[in-house]
Amino acid sequence: MRPNNITIRTGIMIPILFCMGMISSCKKFLDIVPDNIATIESAFKLRKEAEKYLFACYSYLPKYGDGWYNPSLTAADEIWYPQNDQSTWQAAFRIAQGQQNKSNPYFDEWSGRSRGQGAETGQKIWRGINQCNIFLENMKDLTKVRDITQFEREKWIAEAEFLKAYYHYYMLRMYGPIPLMEKSINIDASDIFVRRQPVDSCVNWIASLLDKAASKLPLKVADENTELGRITQPIALAVKAKLLIMAASPLFNGNPDFSSFSDKEVVQLFSTVYDPLKWEKARDACGEAIRVAEENGAVLYTYKNDIYKLSDTIKTQLNIRNALTTWWNPEVIWSHSNSYFTNESLCMPPVERGTNFDRGGGLRGLWAPPLKIVKLYYSANGVPIDEDKVLNFSNLEELRTAKAADKYYIEPNFLTARLHFDREPRFYAAIGFDGSIFYMKDSPSGSDEDTYYIKAKNAENAGYGHFQNYSETGYFVKKLVNWESSTRGVTNPTWKGYPWPMIRLADLYLLYAEAINEVEGGSSNAISYVDKVRARAGLKGVVESWSNYSNNPAKFSTKDGLRQIIQRERSIEMMFEGERLWDLKRWKLAAEELNKDITGWNVFGKAASSFYQQRFVFKQSFITPRDYFWPVGDYDTRRNPYLVENPGW
Repeated sequence: MRPNNITIRTGIMIPILFCMGMISSCKKFLDIVPDNIATIESAFKLRKEAEKYLFACYSYLPKYGDGWYNPSLTAADEIWYPQNDQSTWQAAFRIAQGQQNKSNPYFDEWSGRSRGQGAETGQKIWRGINQCNIFLENMKDLTKVRDITQFEREKWIAEAEFLKAYYHYYMLRMYGPIPLMEKSINIDASDIFVRRQPVDSCVNWIASLLDKAASKLPLKVADENTELGRITQPIALAVKAKLLIMAASPLFNGNPDFSSFSDKEVVQLFSTVYDPLKWEKARDACGEAIRVAEENGAVLYTYKNDIYKLSDTIKTQLNIRNALTTWWNPEVIWSHSNSYFTNESLCMPPVERGTNFDRGGGLRGLWAPPLKIVKLYYSANGVPIDEDKVLNFSNLEELRTAKAADKYYIEPNFLTARLHFDREPRFYAAIGFDGSIFYMKDSPSGSDEDTYYIKAKNAENAGYGHFQNYSETGYFVKKLVNWESSTRGVTNPTWKGYPWPMIRLADLYLLYAEAINEVEGGSSNAISYVDKVRARAGLKGVVESWSNYSNNPAKFSTKDGLRQIIQRERSIEMMFEGERLWDLKRWKLAAEELNKDITGWNVFGKAASSFYQQRFVFKQSFITPRDYFWPVGDYDTRRNPYLVENPGW
């Protein structure tokens, strides 16, 4: 007899785990609830205590703002750590190094156990879902929490429904087919074994739950002083859009690689039949998410109220940087108010002019983009550097001296690589390199001229020389540094930080363009949404750029060509935001991209002639189809006779 699709109290798919400190008492089970609430009954007597329980449900949201806990920021290829010091390697980066395994999985969200260098990376997501179920079951009982209005009760229920849906989406993206935890477990249940459900069933159930939540959620928080970060209708609709885009993409939509993936009763877990209607549903969901977001004030961020009389060049760069780092700006649809970005020091290296910090102090600069990421950014003409028929990038190692006209990009008279000239604004906003300008609000000159810049050769301030704090490739992540952080005139840097942006409007625009193109190949409507993002980044539109500057001028006119353009546009716009891993996987391009070598400049070189030589750093390996999903792990599959492992593991 097939067991019911029920949830287990610990949130892990094995019965033996009741012994993990969770069954001794209700008090122990609720030990994360604030103020030591002893029982579920007391948790749902008063509004005040019930709200604390709701906040406990929020507490399981992944800590995306901390690179140590973000499952995707370093698990792909956009950020690389020094190879000679593994103390900096967290679980996600070890996955990028090809160390994932099923006996002791890294970033083990399935069991929620500690993985990688002694850090507690697991967020105990199943447990969080069960907390949501307990909350929902009690709040739907009108005899409980009598001192709450019906409006607020419905709103809180909707928030918990969203969290429950989001946690399932989070696990689906990482593991593929998952169990659906529809209700909390009865401690006296004799059978708590569960099965993984088919992907399409998971998607439909999560989407339905998001719809249910969205219908009751407010369009905006009522009080920004106390409720910023709580879930609203635009957030729920945006997550639904991302869910359905994922479901329509090649990894999930008619993927023959998983034709034999079934559970132990031979129930097919992946449909191998391509369904074009999934793209239509995704398109409609994206359109609705954008409509509601824009009607409630969402716009692409642009830098305004300039009191520093900045150049248009630096303003454009701030358009790009601040869209991510400015608190609660109108482009950010969902900010994670309980997870602030904490790794600015890992992004920013010591800089020249006015700073008194070195590699051992507050400016570490060890998050290193590989050369292949640097090459992804467009030329100044808004097309790939290997397609530009006007600007010649055939010799990337060629050395050039920056002129006065380059002063907002590169320090004048600085000798650096040809690769660093004639690039699009997002390149200069996102990437720090040897000779590059690194404008900050506390600029020593008080302006964007004669400001901070980087010297990154061996033995220079930002160069190799410290066993731990150096860039493995010679590049730095400028995009994630808040321009208002203080790096001058204090004992240590004062990092402003910012709530991690979970979803931006630009993200939705590019997803919408992608879905439209899959339904209507080469659609001008799809191009219009790409152009919105390009315009904010200081670029001309797709049609004008490709027609005038690309050696493939008609590329945008076909579905395949426009798909490539949209995918690259998305890769550039969302770089260093943790989207690249999931995008490469859902596009089924991970096996192509994550098998390319990690390379950089020769960081041991002390002169330009020796520094600007391409250097092999690491050979990445992505095995398909195995690595498209992380392993459940032996710990769980051996204990649950109904639980099957992901293919290849």
